[in-house]
Amino acid sequence: MSASKNILIIMTGSIACYKVCTVISRLAQAGMKVQVVATPAALKFVGSATLEGLSGRPVISDMYASGNVMEHIHLMRWADLVLVAPATANFINKAAQGIGDDLVQTLFLAHDFKRPLLLAPAMNTQMYLHPATQKSREVLQKMGVTILETASGVLACGEEGWGRMLEPDLILNEALASLNVATPDASSNAALKPRKANRVLVTAGGTQEPLDSVRSISNTSTGKTGVQIAETLDSLGFAVTLIKSKNSRSSYLPDQKIFTDFQSLLVETENSLNSNEFDFVIHSAAVSDYSVDTIEIENRKLNPLELSKISSVSEKMSIHLKRNPKIVNQLQNYSGKKKLNIIAFKLTSKATGPERITAVQKLLTESGAAWVVHNDMAEINSAISQHRFTVYDQHLNSRICEGVEELCGHLGQLLIEEPL
Repeated sequence: MSASKNILIIMTGSIACYKVCTVISRLAQAGMKVQVVATPAALKFVGSATLEGLSGRPVISDMYASGNVMEHIHLMRWADLVLVAPATANFINKAAQGIGDDLVQTLFLAHDFKRPLLLAPAMNTQMYLHPATQKSREVLQKMGVTILETASGVLACGEEGWGRMLEPDLILNEALASLNVATPDASSNAALKPRKANRVLVTAGGTQEPLDSVRSISNTSTGKTGVQIAETLDSLGFAVTLIKSKNSRSSYLPDQKIFTDFQSLLVETENSLNSNEFDFVIHSAAVSDYSVDTIEIENRKLNPLELSKISSVSEKMSIHLKRNPKIVNQLQNYSGKKKLNIIAFKLTSKATGPERITAVQKLLTESGAAWVVHNDMAEINSAISQHRFTVYDQHLNSRICEGVEELCGHLGQLLIEEPL
């Protein structure tokens, strides 16, 4: 059986749309012919340019556009496999009732159940467990639809429970298995060869400035956002180098380097940019504005690198700090002649609207960044690990991303659409 198959992916409106980009990319890399049909709501989460770039085919969204009137019949005859992902509660409940009031619902009604149809739900826990949704699932399964059961985890709304769409690799495996096609080896360079081989450097986590061999001055950055961005871009086919702090969460990425303090981050960043031609740099690391210069104890100035552990006998201790240069402002210089697309990050604390714009504008001007990702401490809910980000371009046009997952999806879209 030929490995090349026709796969129709139907996307409905959910934050999980960004995960489906990975599935589309992997299927295309595996030699499949992929056609995406997206609802207008789905295109609010992921742009049509992104989906076309990944699949190599224009996205179909309007049933009444010229030439599309009979697409609900033609596409369902063309497809060897239909994958609905993400499948919202709205789609599931309408499909079970046989309602055909838009393109995706008429596609479902035109399906030939001799061919596999997979459905990957994505929704809030209560919506997923609602009796109406559960009844609709049963109806669809009796029709012959394969339901890819949801996972339990932290949802985009901040709650935790069932309703989270399966991860891309699991969906990919299910899709290919239903076609009796071998799953590409994730370790195979041929299977995961990027479409453009764009190289991306990502920094993540916070610096730790040593006071002695056991103590340091640091910040609250966990590196989680930066690591997740790096892994998302890797799944989209970019060649990613990750420079992360020692205390950031672990990552499966093969090309990663570790930093501790400002100096080691500076060295790793400069060396990476000097030795590789990156297309993009995403500088999300939380870098100390100051490092420890000397420590004064009983009128003696000491170098922190010479101290094994500061004694607690002394009544007073003075710490003298020195200003660090801004790494983000030097990224273009470190890269030599190659033009970099830089995405910088700016964190403020309880700043007013005008203060935020001023801070973002200053960073754009001084760093030459193409985009700045801003968030404010007042909009970070550490209890549910939820952040609100605003992405600004050089003209201060903005896009709000509610949570890390949406930010990852949006940055992936920006990098795919950015002309090199």
